[in-house]
Parts: sequence; structure tokens; C-alpha cells
Amino acid sequence: MIQVFGSKKHPDVRRALRFFAERRIPVHFVDFKIRGPSVGELRRFVQKFGVDGLLDRDARAFRDAGLHVARLTDTAWLARMAEHPEILRMPLVRNDRALTVGAAEAEWKTWM
Repeated sequence: MIQVFGSKKHPDVRRALRFFAERRIPVHFVDFKIRGPSVGELRRFVQKFGVDGLLDRDARAFRDAGLHVARLTDTAWLARMAEHPEILRMPLVRNDRALTVGAAEAEWKTWM
């Protein structure tokens, strides 16, 4: 089953949910506003994309928290991302072991 992680207010998350709905593919959606990401789940994405691949350095929350000047270890970044998921690039999409970050429609099509 495909899992989509993110916030429903984020336009790329809505695009991902619409992409799968149009193709009648069942999706398990995890809304970060209701339940934040776990460090273990984020670790899977960090192993594939690295910390920089997950951080949305252009996000207002990232700048407002002063993180644009922060120099943290990967472990500290993981903890910060779990506490404040609004600094993540969204959506995080998982299909078994296949992972994507952001709107990756080309890769999602290969999953069909």
C-alpha cells in the first residue's frame, strides 16, 4: 500500500493525493497536523535522500526558526524534523521500499 505523508494544506501533497485518486490507487494518508512523523520513518528517507534532500530551506517555518544558519548533526536534524514537520519537503511518499520526496509523478507512474 502506498503511504503519503504531509499536510493537506500543502499543494504538492494535494497533487499527490489527486494523482493516486485519479488512478483509483488506495493510499494511506498520514497528516502531519494530526500525527507528526516518527524519527524511524524519517530515517528511511534520510538514508536515501540525505538530510538536505528532506529539508525545505525555502519554507517560511525554516527561516522563522532560524534554521537557515543552523549547523546541526544528522541526528539533531532528525529530531528537529520530527518536532517541526513543516520544515520538510512534501509529500513524502512510500511504496513498500520505494521512496520519493516532493512531487515525483514520473516515478509514481513507474509504480503502476
